[in-house]
Amino acid sequence: MPRNVEEIIQSLPASRRRRIEKRAAELIAEEMTLKELRRARAMTQVRLAKNLGVAQKQISEIEKRTDMHISTLRRSIEAMGGKLSLVAEFPDREPVVLAGIASLDA
Repeated sequence: MPRNVEEIIQSLPASRRRRIEKRAAELIAEEMTLKELRRARAMTQVRLAKNLGVAQKQISEIEKRTDMHISTLRRSIEAMGGKLSLVAEFPDREPVVLAGIASLDA
């Protein structure tokens, strides 16, 4: 009888499941849309809207955007419990974290 993925994962030792979950989280974290990030944080649009003090409809609109203000992105990330960092990458040097752009202090 065929088994689904959840059954297979549940049959693994706990230490193996933890390693799989950790690696899955690493892969997911490599690139996500704002919507995917919110879902990965197990947060609804309603809860995020409440944290930001806006209507749920605004969250839906923000998640559909392909371009937004850095301040909007920063506030959204902070409302999910994170911190926004911006990194400039060049082919001839190590990545550079941009200071002052993503913070309120700038």
